[in-house]
Amino acid sequence: MKKVKTAAALLCSACLVLSGTAVPTMADSVKVVTLGADLTQDQKNTMMKYFNVDSNQVQILTITNQDERDHLSAYVPLEQIGTRTVSCAYVKPTQSGGIKVRTANLNWVTCNMIATSLSTSGVKNCEVVAACPFEVSGTGALTGIQMAYETATGEQLDSTKKELATEEMVVTGNLADEVGKNDATTVMNNSKIQVIKDNVQNVDDIYNIVVNVAQQNNVNLDSDQINKIVELLKQIAQQEYNYDDVKATLEQVEQNTSGDNDELGDIDDEEDDTVNAGDPADGDDILNNVDNSALGGDIVESSTENPSLEEDSGLIEDDGDDQSDGDLSETEEPQEPDGDETTDDSTLGNTDEGDTDSDEGTDDTENSATSDELDTSALTEDQKAMFDKAENFCKGEYEGDTTALTTAMEDETATASVTLDAENGATLAKNVEKAYLKVLTEGTASYQADGTEIYMSTELNMVDKSMKEIFGLSADAQASPELGELSDDDRQTLYNETMKFFEKLYGESTETYDTTDADSTETAGGEENAE
Repeated sequence: MKKVKTAAALLCSACLVLSGTAVPTMADSVKVVTLGADLTQDQKNTMMKYFNVDSNQVQILTITNQDERDHLSAYVPLEQIGTRTVSCAYVKPTQSGGIKVRTANLNWVTCNMIATSLSTSGVKNCEVVAACPFEVSGTGALTGIQMAYETATGEQLDSTKKELATEEMVVTGNLADEVGKNDATTVMNNSKIQVIKDNVQNVDDIYNIVVNVAQQNNVNLDSDQINKIVELLKQIAQQEYNYDDVKATLEQVEQNTSGDNDELGDIDDEEDDTVNAGDPADGDDILNNVDNSALGGDIVESSTENPSLEEDSGLIEDDGDDQSDGDLSETEEPQEPDGDETTDDSTLGNTDEGDTDSDEGTDDTENSATSDELDTSALTEDQKAMFDKAENFCKGEYEGDTTALTTAMEDETATASVTLDAENGATLAKNVEKAYLKVLTEGTASYQADGTEIYMSTELNMVDKSMKEIFGLSADAQASPELGELSDDDRQTLYNETMKFFEKLYGESTETYDTTDADSTETAGGEENAE
């Protein structure tokens, strides 16, 4: 989950700008919902149900992947940003109280990360609900929130401060991958408090603040981590924030991350799935007026007003072993929603229609086999065609189905290269299918180049790395158990034949294999279609 040039002006009409008003008069009357452009209409409906609003009650913005790229590309490679935008937000500017945030199905970004970063962008008071119909990292959420706030208030946030807010999210996220979300947020937020409150400009003094805050909170940081925080705080110090403007937000985050907050908000863990939905007394409190039943099942949640939600959801961890890979991905493999709400994403691997396997925590291929069919309903038409060919190949190469293999390879002479017993062959087929489905649903957002790439297509490089792990050919990787007592040569052969197929599928060739016909192959997709 590692995480701007502003594009918000494209969506904000100049005529909305209010002159000479510190807090816009529209702040408590205009609410804005942002919806990820790559959600299906059913998924957008799900989010509106979760936010517990009708389209006639709010202004709706569609956030595109280009919007996210405009905000994030200054700090992260484009291939890590991905090609799809699915995060949503509900924003209501307020007159006081600081920044209050609730998240749902964001498994890396927490409410506290969003709140403290949003304060850096120049936002003083607002309520925010950031969510997705299925689990994603949530790193793109800040883009939609900033754009929604500008639209709701009619005031443009300072572009430098918005960039710093995005950089803060990136630095905090990188640190969270190494020391844990809570510790990372604590160090960043508490150091920022001292820098802004005391107007600290000297770099050495900022360095000492970061070191002291880390030591006081028993967080071990190396010199590189400290220097990155210091560099960011130096830039923040140059903006000369008024501490009174950020005090409520930063001190709330400090209480939340330190565990000193005895006020756990209005949300009771014993409440029904609908949190105060429709309660007239709380009708204008967007944080406590959401309808959790819209998302179904277990939801990863956090709230600045209810710190216990993070603990209950498992978002607060004691170490840096977070479940979200440390990417910008807005395309984490989603959890299965319950009920009849359709959350079928046109580009993401969302599960639905009663499949109780949420795929949560199944990044490792050893747990891939399942008696249930893999859910491909979220794939685009081109992606589904590619997956179907891969499924045929797996049946042919690993399970010995000659007809399926010749169909997949478009070669009447194709035969399985290695003989596996029926059970192990079926299990291996399922693991390879699931690994490829994960690549298609996640897109390129989760991929981090390491210099070993041999293909032009990022997706094909992702497939290559997944196959090396399955066949035990990558560093420190053990072959999947279903490969049994196969020799190293047999495993290498299976890997080679598998990659020959995928090269053919993507229309690429490499000197690594004899795939002279790959370039001329008409495929169902290629990277541009897969994206």
